[in-house]
Amino acid sequence: MKKLIILAAIILALVVMLVLGQAPQQQPGQTPPPQAAQKAAPAQPEARPVTVMQPMPDFTLPALDGGEVTLSALRGKNVFIIVLRGYAAEGAWCTICHYQYAELVMRELRDKVREKYGMEVLFVLPYGQDVVTKWREVIPDQLEKIKKWKNPPDPASLDEAARRRLERYKAIFPLDMSRADIEAKPGELARPFPVLMDADRALTKRLGVFATEWGGSKVDQGIPSVFIVDKAGTLRFKYISQNTADRPSYDYLFKILECTK
Repeated sequence: MKKLIILAAIILALVVMLVLGQAPQQQPGQTPPPQAAQKAAPAQPEARPVTVMQPMPDFTLPALDGGEVTLSALRGKNVFIIVLRGYAAEGAWCTICHYQYAELVMRELRDKVREKYGMEVLFVLPYGQDVVTKWREVIPDQLEKIKKWKNPPDPASLDEAARRRLERYKAIFPLDMSRADIEAKPGELARPFPVLMDADRALTKRLGVFATEWGGSKVDQGIPSVFIVDKAGTLRFKYISQNTADRPSYDYLFKILECTK
């Protein structure tokens, strides 16, 4: 009887050892596998700088005046994608952006540049509809502000610092423009180019041209940049500004466009 009890104890011990040996053992420092019910956090847009002479990634964005614009739908046309800074500081607009937009509107009204170069122009701002609407509404006021900067009431009385500042304004804003220069008809601003709203920053983050701190200010803003896409959808040129005044002129960009033919 005693031998049977000992044999049963041995068999029970062997069974326990066998079961324990088959169970997965978590090692020190090992992270347990996630539960099936857990969902992965949504992926953030990845900054993937596009490469010149490679296809420009497609995108679709809502336009301020309604509808959506898809890049691939513009095949057969050259496309300027112009990312604007928007805010230069908290509550302060980038005046150069308004000038940059107004200049091309004026050139379109005067020279029909879209027809001349077989092109479309897409302006992109990293904000939603309310902010972009306000951005466009203040363009005439911004042009008047620039005029005042360039034409002080008594230039002869300016000190050396003010004279240097005046010369800088004249270099950055060489053209004198007013509301009349960008009106389709009296009292109505021309809207020849789609202004696209990248409210979730999906495009600007993907291209690496969105920042919360840039140019000496901490505010959600675009990094001024230009992408030229040819009729086949290939990126032929890109320019990402190093500071807010670092922007190629339209004459320079048109020459680049002519070289892509």
